[in-house]
Amino acid sequence: METALAEFADRIEGAGGLGVERLRVYRSLGRGELTEGRSLDALQAAYRLGARVAWRRYARVARRCGLGPEPLVTLAEAVFAHIDEIAAASVQGYVEARADRAGALGRSRHQLLGALLGGAAPEEVRLAAAAADWALPERVACVALDPPPADRPRPRPPRLPDPVLADLDHPEPRLLVPEPELYLRDGQVREALRGRGAVIGPPVPLAEAAESLRWARLVRERLPGPPPEPVDCRDRLADLLLLADRPLVRLIGERRLAPLAGLTAKQSRRLAETLLARLQTDHGSAPEVAARLGIHPQTARQRLHRVQELFGDALRSPDARFELEVALRSTLCDPA
Repeated sequence: METALAEFADRIEGAGGLGVERLRVYRSLGRGELTEGRSLDALQAAYRLGARVAWRRYARVARRCGLGPEPLVTLAEAVFAHIDEIAAASVQGYVEARADRAGALGRSRHQLLGALLGGAAPEEVRLAAAAADWALPERVACVALDPPPADRPRPRPPRLPDPVLADLDHPEPRLLVPEPELYLRDGQVREALRGRGAVIGPPVPLAEAAESLRWARLVRERLPGPPPEPVDCRDRLADLLLLADRPLVRLIGERRLAPLAGLTAKQSRRLAETLLARLQTDHGSAPEVAARLGIHPQTARQRLHRVQELFGDALRSPDARFELEVALRSTLCDPA
C-alpha cells in the first residue's frame, strides 16, 4: 500500500503512469494469487478498498486546504485511474501465469500419453501422471483418428473433458479416454469424434492401452473409407481376431480355399459368397442362402451343388468349417 501511495504521488506530480519495473511488481502479485490457488477476487477487493480509504483521506485534506470541486474531481480521476492500472497489471500477471501453467500441463500430459502408449514401466507412468495432475484410471479406451486432409485448413482442436488425453498433431492422431463407460457417452467426446474417421478401441486395463490403440488402427485399416460416425471395436471383435495374425489367416485361406483356385475371379467370388452364406445360416438350405444373398432359390441351389462338389468332406468337419469361415470372412471382407 505504501508503494502504491508513493507511485500515486509521483503520478500527481506529473511523473506519468507506472514504469516497467513497477508494473512487474503488480503482475507478480497476480501470478502469486494463481500460485496460491486463489482467484483474483481478494486482491481486486483489496485494491478497491485501498482506493476508497485513500480517497476519503485525500478528500478530507483537500477540504481542509479549501480546494474547490474541480480539483477534487481531477484528484478522484487520478486515484481511480491509478487503481485501474494496478489492477490491470495484476490481471495480466494472473492470465500469463495461467497460460504458462496450461502450457506446462499440456506438455506433461503429452509426455504421459507417450509413456502410456509406449509401454513405459509402471513407476515411470505413475510419476508422469503425477506431473500431469492426472488420476490413474483402472480402464481406458484409445481412439484412432484420421489425420486432417493436407489440402484443407487444420480444424480447430475439439473441446474435450479434462481427463481425456489427446495428441492431435501426431501423424496418426489419437485419444486416450479414461473410464470409457463414462466419458465415451460425454457429449463433448462424441462431437469431437464425429466426422474424423474415429475408431474406438476396446476398453482395456491401463497397462494395455497400446493394445487398444493397435486394435483400433487395425479396424480402421479394414474400413473402405472414413466412417461418418465413430466405429466401436466391440462390435467387430471377430474381425479383430482375423486381423490379429494376417499371415496365419492367409495360410488358412491358401489351404482351405484351394478348390477355388482354378476358377475365374467372378466364379470364385460367387462360390465363396455362397459357401460363407451356407456356413452362417442355420441349416445352409437353398432358401436360406438365397435370402441371405438376395438371389433366386434355384440359383442358390445350383451354387450349393457346385460348392458341395468342390469342398465335399470339409463341409462335414467342424474344424474345417471353422477354418473355412475364417478364410472366407478375411477374403470377402478385407478390402486389401
